[in-house]
Amino acid sequence: MNNKELYNGFKNMESQTKLMLTRFSELRDGMNEVLEKNTELEIENQHLRELLESKTKESTSQKVPTNNRKPAKHSESRKTLEKLFNEGFHVCNQFYGKPRENGEGCMFCDEIINRK
Repeated sequence: MNNKELYNGFKNMESQTKLMLTRFSELRDGMNEVLEKNTELEIENQHLRELLESKTKESTSQKVPTNNRKPAKHSESRKTLEKLFNEGFHVCNQFYGKPRENGEGCMFCDEIINRK
């Protein structure tokens, strides 16, 4: 194999490697979108199950006066955010929905989840 063929072979391999890297990046981005959507659907599904369960309990038990009920919205929201965070996604305003790399922490997410 002469020098020109060797050079052309490397150049061809380089262009194929760049193309493959681009394709891998596209696939990774697509997979991130699918994972985000899946997590959102799991959370929505859990909320619907809880709503159905609470409606079923209300219809089968005696109604509690509304002034004795504790607002559970806030704690449920935090549970949802914490679940999303534990699934590997940011819940802070800056990076919401973006995947966290290698399970890294985020002080913005922690502040939101642990806010009093």
